[in-house]
Amino acid sequence: MDFEWVAIALGDVSWVSLAFFLGLMARLIGLPPLVGFLATGFLLNYLGVASGEMLPKFADLGITLLLFTVGLKLNPKVLLRPQVWSVTALHILIIIFLFGAAIFGLAVMGASLFSGLDLKLSLMLAFTLSFSSTVFVVKTLEKKGEMKSLHGRIAIGILIMQDLAAVIFLAASTGVLPSPLALLLFLLIPLRPLLHYLLRKIGHGELLILYGMVLALGGAELFELGGVKDDLGALIMGVLISTHPKSKEMAKSMLGFKDLFLVGFFLSIGMSGHLSLEALIIGLLLVPFVFVKSALFFALLTRFKLRARTALLATLSLSNYSEFGLIVAAIGVTNGWMDGEWLVVIAIALSLSFVIAAPLNSIDDRIYRHFRGFWMRFQCKKRLPDDILIDTFGATIAVFGMGRVGSGAFNKMRELHGDTVVGFDFDAEVVKRHQAMERHVLHGDPSDADFWENLVQDHRIELVMLALPNLEANRDALEQLLKISFPGRITATARFPDEVEKLRQSGASAVFNIYTEAGAGFAEHVEANN
Repeated sequence: MDFEWVAIALGDVSWVSLAFFLGLMARLIGLPPLVGFLATGFLLNYLGVASGEMLPKFADLGITLLLFTVGLKLNPKVLLRPQVWSVTALHILIIIFLFGAAIFGLAVMGASLFSGLDLKLSLMLAFTLSFSSTVFVVKTLEKKGEMKSLHGRIAIGILIMQDLAAVIFLAASTGVLPSPLALLLFLLIPLRPLLHYLLRKIGHGELLILYGMVLALGGAELFELGGVKDDLGALIMGVLISTHPKSKEMAKSMLGFKDLFLVGFFLSIGMSGHLSLEALIIGLLLVPFVFVKSALFFALLTRFKLRARTALLATLSLSNYSEFGLIVAAIGVTNGWMDGEWLVVIAIALSLSFVIAAPLNSIDDRIYRHFRGFWMRFQCKKRLPDDILIDTFGATIAVFGMGRVGSGAFNKMRELHGDTVVGFDFDAEVVKRHQAMERHVLHGDPSDADFWENLVQDHRIELVMLALPNLEANRDALEQLLKISFPGRITATARFPDEVEKLRQSGASAVFNIYTEAGAGFAEHVEANN
């Protein structure tokens, strides 16, 4: 055995163990674990604990995989929507102007830590504060099963546009012109069919993850050899296969690895500077400016014809600072443009913004419902075709969630009851697919207070079947149904035994455990055909 590796492992046990413990503590109080990871870095720095040899490698690999997965999620159709690219561009420019002017004003007045900043650096610092957290938003939307909802797609599109702006900055930050060999990188475009062919042939197991690693790390290495920022290579390799049907599966498979390696990045931020009282105060003072970002997002999204609720839910998701801001700031510190203490300041502001955003996103529908009159003042009369209220056309049975389980339930109920069945899904692509098969499926979100209030006037629905992606989504829909005192039956699906009782307590009259009932149905089918 190589005892040198044992020594390295023991040297890194401290930060790995502490990161797990504080990450768990953050999760238990309803915050993202990365808040605990940042706290770990600050604590280890205070205690004088060295990071060991693994941490820097983890940090670099985490950033590379983050950019690769951003490339995998690029959807040109979403990015081309004015509600995405126009809102992102306007938001970044206005925030840079507002925050940059405020920071430069403090620098002119000689405020501590600001005194060394000129106008250019003030604008750069404002640029880092204009981003919202990809990690936080994706985790929040996944937890609530709202990744494919309109507000979810808009929020993700804005994040990707922000990330692209950050990547362009990273690529330009080297200040070195690419070598002539960089022209050879354009040969990757005609190699795209080969990359797609390999992706189709590797199956669904460990080779899929390994192939993703090869593309991310190989792309980064190729771009670095060409004199171009290596992280841009990881992003481009993700973009080259983003249109393949298996790109989403690859992104999901690599999500855990990306999150694991990003732990190293968050810890390295906390350990890179001294946590002073001055840095803590400035970090605290930056937190209220999150609401300036939020107000601007909401104003822009409603001006681009989104419904008040859609704009509000997207806005609440984006009401935070970003890990990409830390990456951009780290470039500034590395190049000697700004004091390293600014990394600590931004890390503090980032952590506290998550502390605020997490509870707000958990009650986003209640915030809309309780202050609905106020939000509606900002809503345009003319709205987008995929963001309007709908009618059930006299249906008596409604199936919400048209995935595999919901589609099966829809088909069976239509077989038994005819055309009185209507299906709903908040994924526009799923709705189009069902409508192409001449099924009565409409675009709708059961957690939308406007949706239920519209139905309550003249609907004839007697039975609601909730086949939504997770427990949180089902409970949100049940809460809305109880709010309007829905008189009919409400059934829901569960994936785990403990979810059954929770759904019943939330108001479901019957709960179907997918895995238990599927096994019983399989046994009955075998006996019937024996």
